[in-house]
Amino acid sequence: MKEKLRIYGNERLEGEVAVSGGKNAAVAIIPAALLADSPSTIENIPDINDVHVIIEMLKWLGAHVDFRDNTLWVDPRTVDKFNPPYELAGKMRASYYLAPVLLGLFHRAEVPLPGGCDIGARPIDQTIKGMCTLGAKVETLGGVLVATADEMLGGDIFLDMPSVGATVNSMLTAVSASGLTCIHNAAKEPHIVDLANFLSSMGAYVKGAGTDVIRIRGGRQLHGANYTVVPDQIETGTLMIAAAAAGDDVLITGAIPTHMESLSAKLLEMGVNVASEDDWIRVRSNRVFRAVNVKTQGYPGFPTDLQQPLSALLTVANGTSIVTETIFESRFRFLDELRKMGANVRTIESSAIITGVNHLVGSRVNATDLRAGAAMVVAGLMAEGVTEIGGVSYILRGYERIDEKLKSLGAHIERIQYEDPLL
Repeated sequence: MKEKLRIYGNERLEGEVAVSGGKNAAVAIIPAALLADSPSTIENIPDINDVHVIIEMLKWLGAHVDFRDNTLWVDPRTVDKFNPPYELAGKMRASYYLAPVLLGLFHRAEVPLPGGCDIGARPIDQTIKGMCTLGAKVETLGGVLVATADEMLGGDIFLDMPSVGATVNSMLTAVSASGLTCIHNAAKEPHIVDLANFLSSMGAYVKGAGTDVIRIRGGRQLHGANYTVVPDQIETGTLMIAAAAAGDDVLITGAIPTHMESLSAKLLEMGVNVASEDDWIRVRSNRVFRAVNVKTQGYPGFPTDLQQPLSALLTVANGTSIVTETIFESRFRFLDELRKMGANVRTIESSAIITGVNHLVGSRVNATDLRAGAAMVVAGLMAEGVTEIGGVSYILRGYERIDEKLKSLGAHIERIQYEDPLL
């Protein structure tokens, strides 16, 4: 059976909705728990497909794992394998976070190259560079990342770009390398800071996360920890955009407003009322928007993962917007789906030119990747008529109960199972 979302558009959203734990933080923190010599309990884990995949990988490797009510318990003491299967690793990008962890445990790791969404080239050369700098020998054989190291020593890792994946993998390598490691040009995203905080709670020495240089004094014995994952920055932003697109007055709770400053600034520029304090964000909208220009950047700039949902909102803004994507070159594939709904969009090299229309029209569309799926949901909420969204599995990779959350705000949205005629 496959699933699709059916959205009856033009319903007004109003009320209160809570943000789940961070996907990008969770998929980095869960592998890190294997480095401890005792169990960890991690709360606020989102109940999403990517989390279930990585849990299955941990079980396959030999760990004892229990996941219920958004709380994960991991006992790593029985891990006895260093080679997760392709059938699991190929389902998600973050599977390669296991490579430095298994290298630290067994001095060898064999991890299939990562899968996940097809949004353009996502090279792992910076990850390999970091591991090699600390003494590992790394090669790719038959689609598998093979890393070996008799001994790893701290050193200076100079990343060519502030890559999130390379920063995470360099951090996870460094905690097992004796001595001081400095990661230069490190990514600053909130989930980088969250991983650093989790490693610190396990007894690691990690300083500077959230800045250009992260310092890690590795080789320490790590212990299990009790930890709570940070709220999901991208889910928060998606809910803010959905509230702007279709809402009267929506209160988003369990959020961290400082993580959302770049999006809040753009929504305010568009004419949306955004207010925040402590752990909540309030979005009020009259659904009349001004066109704006957006350029994706690493944190604290505008997140690439919110580019697609915001682009959907810009399709009904007054005037012409220019959205420039600097991170992933294939993140405009979803525009073809928006055109089916009446959007006036075109691309020139790495920019999308979006000229606002009066309204979108419901249609049958597909989620081409995780955040494109979120964009289709935003478009469906605004459109006149019924929108059916295929490729729901992409959306469920990263958003916990998104249909239920929107329904609680007044959206008319259904998740429908159907037979695939090609099977």
